Amino acid sequence: MARLLRGMAIVLAFFLPVALVAQALPQTVPQAASTPASPAASVTPSAPGYGELPYALPPAGSYALPPLGLAADGKVLDEQGHEQDLYHLFAGKYVLLSFIYSNCRDVNGCPLSSYVLYKIKARLQQQDADLADKLQLVSLSFDPERDTPAVMRLYGKNFQYAGPRGDWRFLTTASEAALAPLLAAYKQDIQREITVNGAQSDDYSHLLRVFLIDPQHRIRNIYSVAFLHPDIVINDVRTLLMASNQQPDNALQLAANSLLSRPGDSKAGYASEAYQTDSLALTQRQGEALDLLALAKNPPLGLPPATADTLSQEKIQLGRKLFYDRRLSFNDTFSCAMCHIPEQGFTNNEIATSVGVEGRSGRRNAPTLYNVAYASRLFHDGRDSRLEEQIWQPLLAHNEMANPSVGYILDKLRNTPDYQGLFEAAFDGQGIAMQTLGTALAAYERSLLAADSAFDRWYFGKDENAISMAAKQGFQLFSGKARCITCHSVDKDKGYALFTDQKLHNTGLGYQESMGIRPAKRRVALAPGVFVDVDQSLIDQVSAPPLKDLGLYEITQNPADRWKYLTPGLRNVALTAPYMHNGRFASLKAVIQFYNQGGIPNETLSPLIQPLNLTETEMGDLQAFLETLTGSNVDTLVADAFAAPVGDLTQADPNWANQLDKQPPETSP
Repeated sequence: MARLLRGMAIVLAFFLPVALVAQALPQTVPQAASTPASPAASVTPSAPGYGELPYALPPAGSYALPPLGLAADGKVLDEQGHEQDLYHLFAGKYVLLSFIYSNCRDVNGCPLSSYVLYKIKARLQQQDADLADKLQLVSLSFDPERDTPAVMRLYGKNFQYAGPRGDWRFLTTASEAALAPLLAAYKQDIQREITVNGAQSDDYSHLLRVFLIDPQHRIRNIYSVAFLHPDIVINDVRTLLMASNQQPDNALQLAANSLLSRPGDSKAGYASEAYQTDSLALTQRQGEALDLLALAKNPPLGLPPATADTLSQEKIQLGRKLFYDRRLSFNDTFSCAMCHIPEQGFTNNEIATSVGVEGRSGRRNAPTLYNVAYASRLFHDGRDSRLEEQIWQPLLAHNEMANPSVGYILDKLRNTPDYQGLFEAAFDGQGIAMQTLGTALAAYERSLLAADSAFDRWYFGKDENAISMAAKQGFQLFSGKARCITCHSVDKDKGYALFTDQKLHNTGLGYQESMGIRPAKRRVALAPGVFVDVDQSLIDQVSAPPLKDLGLYEITQNPADRWKYLTPGLRNVALTAPYMHNGRFASLKAVIQFYNQGGIPNETLSPLIQPLNLTETEMGDLQAFLETLTGSNVDTLVADAFAAPVGDLTQADPNWANQLDKQPPETSP
């Protein structure tokens, strides 16, 4: 113990002012004692975090920690000076993020946050070893001029005596300019103190704040001096872990656990009298624009190299404006984003098949647009191959945006004032035309790259702690017994995975629907969570017959292509329910059960579809794996979407007078 004390004193003295060493040292090594020592008496009252709590904490799991906002990402330098994304270093764990500077002299400032994090790390060695693989400690300097990677690396050695369990990163940034966006995002207001001579000192004035961040990058608590205590923090982490272990089967509810990437209202618990909506009002949709071109040129971990050679900021921003503009529809009420809803995985979680202008029904589920840049076949029946040309199908379809002709759309845009000059600026003087409109919309869609998932960090990034053992076993099943990888391919040698073979297959689901093979009773939702079983014959009496859908056959007219549909990519699949070409299944569990039974037998069933004989445990592991495929940046893309302008009809638009003509005439009193 004497040797340990001497070692700690030497290391602490390297950084901490001499006056603080005597105060900090008694707290940094009393782990073997039953009661932590109090800091030495000083003029500054010590914070509660240095001693024992004077009150009992509520049991873990007996309270909730609602999201307080999205934690910001940014470029930082690790201890070796390598530039990293902050999200990547979070490693899919719960994170305690503190802002410090190595020369801090305030015992209740940076030394307090470092001491509390040290105590937590030490606890992971003894009482709370089960948390070690789930908690990441991060200390980021807000003094990059002084705190170089080498300085932060040495500063971190102060705390090596806490033991090997638990990961603690000591980070800095390349410059104050690189740091500024992070400080602003985390509301870290700092000021350099001025000496009596008017010169800047080495000290900063700042408020201590430590952030608890969950694996979905949501801030779940912010600790100030009065509440930064190891017992409180660990209790909060355990509470979050207990909540995360109660995962629902329904994929819509899984998505609802995200701050932004979730349905408008998950309706979880709707049948209860205590139900309260969690819908997000338009006034609450606070967005933050993202550099989409940079994302397109530097795809996240797990995706193939960029396909952004022809993209530009002007094209992407124009396409983004068009994507959210309701004036692109016949009656100025419907935008692309109303089927491909950003916060719902750029699909629609709330209906099985799409609904277009005036409530006109479609036959198929809206596919997600995440990573559509890599698609070589488009639509469920693979009828198109280029995004630039694909957009004309929904623009002209009677049950989607319902425009009567190409010329109608182009003329409307030419006469819409807020598009004046935008096409010319994006396309070197070319104006509004079929090609430029298609290219602009495709440019935005090509920037929607979502990866760097927990799976990617484990499989490609070699981080063994990024996913659970159940998920690892699920991937083994995915690649072996369950045979999913046959169609949902992974290219390990090239370092990426699209989870699709870009081919079309007959699973039997289309056959079952088009042949009218239905059970005698069907479960009908009267309200979210409220179901009754109704005779199919009664449903047939009051509903129109379902529209026939023969899949690829409708394109090729080849009988062998009946009921073939495109293999979807599985990235972000936990966010994109309901599933299959017709939205038949509401949960990943239901999809897995369908494939486990071997699909629906028919004469053109793909030979790849066979009964899998998975156990309930194996199906659960497979689902656990699929849930690791959510990209770390999905909420960032949604926040960018929230910042996009929504095109509403104005008095300056060409259709304004037409809308007035549709109003009933005023009557005299």
